[in-house]
Amino acid sequence: MIELKAKTKKWGNSIGILIPKEAIRKENIKPDQEVTVLISAKPITKAGDIFGTMKFKKSTEELMREVDKDLDFGF
Repeated sequence: MIELKAKTKKWGNSIGILIPKEAIRKENIKPDQEVTVLISAKPITKAGDIFGTMKFKKSTEELMREVDKDLDFGF
């Protein structure tokens, strides 16, 4: 995963971003490949900016056990 800054460009009725060549090489991105993009028009200064104030019905420990089980780490 790479964090980068990009400038937006008008593209028809939409706005697009260009992915720098260095990021394309590092992540091995190919044309027509689906990618995940995190967009923030303001600087991210703390984890709360990314994750907000989400409330979970399960504890962190329970969630981590489920992730470990799904990934089959054998813990």
